[in-house]
Amino acid sequence: MTLAEILFWGSLAVLFYVYAGYPLLLAAIAMFVPRRPPQADFTPRLSILIAAYNEQTGIRRKIEQTLALDYPADLIEILVLSDGCTDQTDAIVESFRDPRVRLLQVSGRKGKTNAQNEGVKIAHGDVLIFSDATTVYHPQALRYLASNYADAKVGAVSGRYQYFDSAGRSPMGLGTIAFWNYENFTKVMQSRIRTISGCCGCIYSVRREAYTPLAPDVISDLVQPLHVIRQGYRVVFEDRALAYEETTQSTAEEFWMRVRVVTRGIRGLLSVPTLLMPWRLGWVSFQLWSHKLLRWLVPFFLMILLGSNLFLWQHSFHRLFLQAQGVFYAITLLGLLLPVQRLWTPLGIPLYFCTLNAAAFFSVIEVLRGKRYVVWETVRT
Repeated sequence: MTLAEILFWGSLAVLFYVYAGYPLLLAAIAMFVPRRPPQADFTPRLSILIAAYNEQTGIRRKIEQTLALDYPADLIEILVLSDGCTDQTDAIVESFRDPRVRLLQVSGRKGKTNAQNEGVKIAHGDVLIFSDATTVYHPQALRYLASNYADAKVGAVSGRYQYFDSAGRSPMGLGTIAFWNYENFTKVMQSRIRTISGCCGCIYSVRREAYTPLAPDVISDLVQPLHVIRQGYRVVFEDRALAYEETTQSTAEEFWMRVRVVTRGIRGLLSVPTLLMPWRLGWVSFQLWSHKLLRWLVPFFLMILLGSNLFLWQHSFHRLFLQAQGVFYAITLLGLLLPVQRLWTPLGIPLYFCTLNAAAFFSVIEVLRGKRYVVWETVRT
């Protein structure tokens, strides 16, 4: 085989493994590991920590919705972590007369992870639940999350993202929904076999004694579960605990959100390098390489695939494959210029796929440049 053929088939094999081979392998293993979901009758004391920056438009609704969730009222507290808010967020939180609602003003604008570290210091709950200000929970989400802690070996529990496109006009809508359905399937299989290696950021929980303070520039929903695993606990995925979140409404918004998430994720993994050593933690390391690192490297394999395909265009199969790639990227470019997903919704998937991978490529470059993402900006008005 020529070098071009080796690169072509090698990159194609990696891409197939990342998107299809790994989930299929998990599904095959999970067939031999049946698991019965726990009964939702274990109710430890909960602290619900909501990180907020300038969320005046939605923070009242978020608190009211959280107070209305199906869980014993005397066993929950709500801590709103104000990360240097400059709007009316703090005043709205302080207007609540319910003693279960407290405000923590975090000075210095040091980001979500730092705010969570500070919030844990004053939390009273046995289980810490981390939420976003814009996320709506299923009425029984808290019960489903908490029920898993009846098992003393469980140190963290993640809920499930359920994305929706309210207006049906987002270029990212179907792509986001399809991607997270795929992600949720993968997490279900990982959890059934042994443990997941990362949680859903707007609905995850940690046993209080298993919580580890983190550096402000790492993403907590990935790195916190890894520290829980290092302590000998399992991290499980609770498929019934739903968190409803609206998709982003523009390609640029999705791109920069993914850049921030992936950059912080890469830095987070680099902060616990022992977990990437298969001879130390085999199954967890296998998951991190298969589900995180290789996925973040997908844009490089896509470029290798396209470049090697160009050298092989004279062969009939490779010519057809090159044409297919051309059509795929042409639809992506068209989606950037025109709302083609409104004509036929699946036409938005190539744009979402390329946006994710462009963000991953840019994130790797950002890490190499030493860039750190600590704070976030609210895009809702």
